[in-house]
Amino acid sequence: MPLSIGIVGLPNVGKSTLFNALTRQQNAEAANYPFCTIEPNKATVPVPDKRLDELSALVKPEKTIYATVDFIDIAGLVKGASRGEGLGNKFLANIREAAAIIQVVRCFDDDNVVHVEGTIDPLRDIEIIETELILADLQSLEKRVERLEKLSRGDKGLLKELVACKGLLAHVSEGATVASYPDVENLALEPTLRELSLITDKKVVYCANVDEDAVVDGNEHVEKLRKYAESRNADVVIICARMEEEMAGLSDEEVQEFLSSYGIKDSGLDRTIRKSYHTLGLCSYFTAGPKEVRAWTIPQGCLAPQAAGVIHTDFERGFIRCQVISLEDYFKYGNEAACKTAGVMRTEGKEYVMQDADIVNFLFNV
Repeated sequence: MPLSIGIVGLPNVGKSTLFNALTRQQNAEAANYPFCTIEPNKATVPVPDKRLDELSALVKPEKTIYATVDFIDIAGLVKGASRGEGLGNKFLANIREAAAIIQVVRCFDDDNVVHVEGTIDPLRDIEIIETELILADLQSLEKRVERLEKLSRGDKGLLKELVACKGLLAHVSEGATVASYPDVENLALEPTLRELSLITDKKVVYCANVDEDAVVDGNEHVEKLRKYAESRNADVVIICARMEEEMAGLSDEEVQEFLSSYGIKDSGLDRTIRKSYHTLGLCSYFTAGPKEVRAWTIPQGCLAPQAAGVIHTDFERGFIRCQVISLEDYFKYGNEAACKTAGVMRTEGKEYVMQDADIVNFLFNV
């Protein structure tokens, strides 16, 4: 299941530094000047999962395969981006391709790192980005309404979509996001939302980029950001992008020692990846055998046949039933055979709703 998260923010807030840390490589140039990112950088990143690590340690397979998310590092937006300022609409198009957005917000003071607006103000920065994204959606909706008005003259079936689209346009014209529209679930809007992939309809995770002194408890900038995010029903992750980038070259043991010296259990990097994954409404089920232990990505609430189809379409088409073991039971009894003997391996049918961390065997016939 290809999934992508767009990393956005003003120039010089740490987007490319975060991207470098995410990929564990220096794949994106990070420099102390605006627009050092010219083309969007993309990388596929494994989703850290200690449950999968523990399962793999128990099964001892030839390989372990994690769920993944694609991250896209998008050039910094500035005031007027929706009108072509800075690097303009080209990069707004890159954001439309993403399923969700991480907005990197600068929450550290450093006179040696220039800020495009001259001062540090997280809420102002968010407002600038959000305004440009709203204006970009406004342009898209205006064109959509204009097109529907023409088409509906010969196809009255489009009138409901036209009315719904005008209502959404009026809402966005007031400076509001698509996601905040009270009637956004209107079925008549479905074709518009699907085809336009409106930016402010996407879920957002705010990433507070702090200095090392604030990586544990945050600071006043982070507190302002948290209050704002809470009002938007959005999540906040604290990360010191520069520190994470420096850890990229360390071994796992060295990383743990480094984090322990700050009193941190896991890195902000891992939290950012996991939060992005779950923000998309995703979870994982596992398959376990001598050749591989693997996490498979599915939407929360997915039925067993559709989950089987993630492995191969034949699994869904010829689905008969599935054998399910909870992760807790697997750890308790140690292997599949022991779970079966203990009676904790369940047989489930087509209506079974998959649970996060289920260990599954699918039976099918085509």
